[in-house]
Amino acid sequence: MRVTQTVFAVFHHFELAHQLQRRGHLAKIYSTWPWARLKREGLPKEFVETFATLHTATTLLGRTGRLPVSADTFLNKWNTLTFDNWTARRISPCDALISISGSGLKTGRKVQREGGKFICDRGSTHQRYQEQIVAAEHKRWNVPPPYEKPHIVVREEAIYEQADAISVPSTVAARSFIAMGIPAEKLHVIPYGVRLDKFKPTAVPDSNRFDVLFAGAIGLRKGVPYLLEAFARVKHPNKHLTFVGAVQDDLRSVLPRLPQQHVTFTGTLSQPELAARMSASHVMVLPSIEEGLALVQGQAMACGCPVIATRATGSEDLFTHDVEGFIVPERDIDALATRMQQIAGDPALRQRLSEACLRRVKSLGGWDRYGDLWDDLLHTLTGLPRDPGEPDYIEPDYIL
Repeated sequence: MRVTQTVFAVFHHFELAHQLQRRGHLAKIYSTWPWARLKREGLPKEFVETFATLHTATTLLGRTGRLPVSADTFLNKWNTLTFDNWTARRISPCDALISISGSGLKTGRKVQREGGKFICDRGSTHQRYQEQIVAAEHKRWNVPPPYEKPHIVVREEAIYEQADAISVPSTVAARSFIAMGIPAEKLHVIPYGVRLDKFKPTAVPDSNRFDVLFAGAIGLRKGVPYLLEAFARVKHPNKHLTFVGAVQDDLRSVLPRLPQQHVTFTGTLSQPELAARMSASHVMVLPSIEEGLALVQGQAMACGCPVIATRATGSEDLFTHDVEGFIVPERDIDALATRMQQIAGDPALRQRLSEACLRRVKSLGGWDRYGDLWDDLLHTLTGLPRDPGEPDYIEPDYIL
């Protein structure tokens, strides 16, 4: 079987590429980042081709803080279209194309005309559903609505329609597609894995402190205001909340209205630094209102750090409530505060959750189960024969 991938930047697609290469399926992965960045992903250069000029330039300009939103929108749209045109010209015949959401429309049609299958890999909820959730949250906090980019949802929905299948990382993401009219049989839930070589326990949390960690983009979509409000209610003589990640523009006008005592913002950290923080924290809290499957949950669990997360994070596909952590409703400040207080006041509970996290992550097998599920799905979609003794595909028993 020959499988090609297209991806903006990296995301989780190079983990998938490693899994496909290991199984002898990978033909090529096309990315919009330069080889100088991609080589650290550890994939042989013969499998990688880059279309990097536009994305690299836009990213560098964006970091200056001087790129107008309208210009950023135009450049990203141009990058999307030209990348798709470029891959359509370069792609060799293959049995399947896996394209990260937003890419691959023209290329996917070409693959289908030549007898291959086109799979849209969406890392979050349905685009229109996502935009509705985020817009409502902006209104809730009296923040100007996001800059409208109607071309994105038009293209996304054209891809959803064109694709032979849509992969998502969680049941909550799958449910959003069904709510927006996509047939359930077109959807396939394939949860992400975790790099067990990079994320593992390296420290023991200080018993005299209560350290809470948040990791990710620090913005309204991630439910940050609810965490700050909830943390302020937690009673502990030596508590601290650390935010790791970049503060998003939509939160800047809201932050002054929120309690920030015993709170630190570190900015972005390297993976080793993040793993160390996870190991030393008593709990990681992820109160997102919209997500696909937050990778940091599995990373924290691999470090022995229990997780409190909303259902919107995809937590239901990763851990069990009251076994490895707690799953709470979105925007529920009381539930967040109650669960943090439980862990703060009960070291034995925290230890039980931590040990269960390590057992759960070990049972998932890093990224290998992710690769197995993709391998099964690809065989089913293409109808190509398996090696002797290889099991047939069984759709995971996720409740949509």
